Amino acid sequence: MRIVFMGTPEFAVPALKLLLEQNYNVVAVVTQPDRPKGRKKTLTPPPVKEAALSFGLPVLQPERMRSTEAVAAVAELKPDLIVTAAYGQILPKAVLELPRLGCINVHGSLLPKYRGGAPIQRSIINGESTTGVTIMYMAEGLDTGDMISVVQLPITDEDTSGTMFEKLSIAGAELLGKTLPSIIAGEAKAEPQQDELASYAPNLTREDERIDWNKSARHLFNQVRGLSPMAGAFTFLYGEVFKIWACAVVRDGAESASAAAPGTVIAADNNGIIVQTGDGMLALKEIQPAGKRTMSAADWLKGARLEAGTRLGDGGAA
Repeated sequence: MRIVFMGTPEFAVPALKLLLEQNYNVVAVVTQPDRPKGRKKTLTPPPVKEAALSFGLPVLQPERMRSTEAVAAVAELKPDLIVTAAYGQILPKAVLELPRLGCINVHGSLLPKYRGGAPIQRSIINGESTTGVTIMYMAEGLDTGDMISVVQLPITDEDTSGTMFEKLSIAGAELLGKTLPSIIAGEAKAEPQQDELASYAPNLTREDERIDWNKSARHLFNQVRGLSPMAGAFTFLYGEVFKIWACAVVRDGAESASAAAPGTVIAADNNGIIVQTGDGMLALKEIQPAGKRTMSAADWLKGARLEAGTRLGDGGAA
C-alpha cells in the first residue's frame, strides 16, 4: 500500500503526521517550492516539507504539477493512493489516473460550499456560523469530486482564520484516519456534490484586505477576523497604511445613529479607537501603524495623537 502525500501549509501537517502515526506507507511527499518570506525575502521551505524531512521522507517540489517531468516523477513512485491537503495546485488528469484507489483531498469547508483556495478565510469573512472538513475523491474540476465523509465545526465570534485553521487541520486529520480504512477496502460510499448549491472561495487579493468603512460594523468585524493572523485588514491613516488585527462591534443597528461619516474616529482612549461605520461603530483593539510593530490601540495612543473627527481610509494606494 503505497501512499503519496501532497500538501503545503501548516494546515496539512496533522494529516501527514496521522498517516505516519497509523503506520501507513508514505513513500514520498509532494509540496510547493521554497518561497521568499519576510522583509529579508529569506528562502523558506513550506511547513509540510519541514515535517517530511524530520521524518526522513523523500520530498518533491515541482514548480508546476502539470509539467511532464512532474507527472513522470509521481508515476515513478507507483502510488496506490494519493492524499492531498491544501497542496495549492490543481492535479492534472494524468496524475489523477495514476493510483488504483484514486486521489482524495482533505478540504476545509462543507462542500459544495466554498470550493477553492481560501475556504476558511472566506467562511469567516462571510459571517458563517458553521464550517467543517470534507474528504472527497478528486476530479478534474475545482473541488468538484464526490464526497466521502464530512465533519462540522462551529465558528464563534472569538475565532479567527488562525484558530479555525488549527481546529480544522486537527479535525481533518482525525476524519482522514476514520475514512481511510473504507477507502482502502474499496467500501467507501461517495456522494456526488449538488453543483447548484456550490459557492467559491478564490484566493484572497489585496483588495479583499482593504476596509470599506461604508460597510456595517459586523461585516468589518468578520473581515478583520477572517484576515487574521495572515495578511491583516488595512485602511489608511494620514495617507499611510494602517493595519487592523483585532476589533469589536460596540454599536450596531438602531443604537448606531450618528451624523459622522463612515470612517470617522468618534473616540480614541483606553477602550480603543472607536470608528463610525456604515451601520454601527467598531472598536479597533489591535493595530499596526506603518513601519511599526503590531500593538494594542491603547498602547499606541500613549505616544500618538489621534483626535476625534479624524477620517480613516482617506488617501493613498495600496
